[in-house]
Amino acid sequence: MKKLSIVDIANHLNVSKTTISFILNGRAQEKRIGKELVERVQKFVDEVGYKPNSLAKSLRTGKSNIIGLMVEDISNPFFASIARLIEDRAYKNGYKIIYCSTDNDTEKTRELINMFRDRHVDGYIIAPPEGIEDDISSLIKDGMPVVLFDRHLPKVNTDFVEIDNLFSAYNATMHLIQQGYKNIGYITFASNQTQMQARLKGYKDALEENNLKPFIKEIVFSRDEELIMGPLNTFLKKHKNLDAVFFGTNHVGTCGLKVINSLGLNVPDDLAVVSFDDYDVFKLFSPPVSAIAQPIEAIADSVITVLLNKLNTLSQHISSQSIILKTDFHIRGSSKKAEKPVAVTQ
Repeated sequence: MKKLSIVDIANHLNVSKTTISFILNGRAQEKRIGKELVERVQKFVDEVGYKPNSLAKSLRTGKSNIIGLMVEDISNPFFASIARLIEDRAYKNGYKIIYCSTDNDTEKTRELINMFRDRHVDGYIIAPPEGIEDDISSLIKDGMPVVLFDRHLPKVNTDFVEIDNLFSAYNATMHLIQQGYKNIGYITFASNQTQMQARLKGYKDALEENNLKPFIKEIVFSRDEELIMGPLNTFLKKHKNLDAVFFGTNHVGTCGLKVINSLGLNVPDDLAVVSFDDYDVFKLFSPPVSAIAQPIEAIADSVITVLLNKLNTLSQHISSQSIILKTDFHIRGSSKKAEKPVAVTQ
């Protein structure tokens, strides 16, 4: 069955398409359209089950009430939790969310931004990969509200929400040093993104302060665990002198725990473990893994609050906000040295 248009309805009822459009968009009273005609149009629309074209409506009204949310990987527990909370807040404020994964791929992100443009989304929430500066600057130039989160682009002047990555990594590394560990490895994804660079610097700063040597392994980002576990395995076998390891993300961390198990290493006796991004798996591991927990609710709340403020303000010249949130460091059994029993003399 052919989908009806406003023109079809107008022709069937012998009424102008402009009048039909006003009625369907709730402007009948404003345009002084008679009650009887409104009821006749509504009755016919109900009978045929007419649904207005949302894209055509957004072109008329200038609003789609849709927000585009772009994250690195929607299956990652960190991004999935944030997306869910953002979706709930947005829905309560009359907006729906379309989300997608960029896989940290610049070209894919560019295509997704163009798709969102075609859908006339009202605003963008993006965890941006590298190399996307011009595309995001173009959105901002066209008056589109954009909020970045998890990381920012130094050359792009827009709102962003992130955590204090440098201090969080520094603090976790200092914990390992204070526990007496001296050969501390740092395993992470190879990335020039602001949050990853800040974590690396936090680790290096703590070691430098204590005259300790860094052992760094940067792995190419992949969703395929085998492509992460392979280089990780090689690194740990090569550096058998390591007594502790700090994982830069939970994805690297879960792969790391599998490799540690496969090598028959005991945590923390053979190798102490700390990871960024707390995760249920870390609490279930034996012993439970010490981890830096990002404030998921606060991140989601800040992101959607900033975007809704931009959407509800006509002026495009509000100064950009940089919101930096604190993390919690949960110390568990994976990074604590067992206290040696004190010999008791009779």
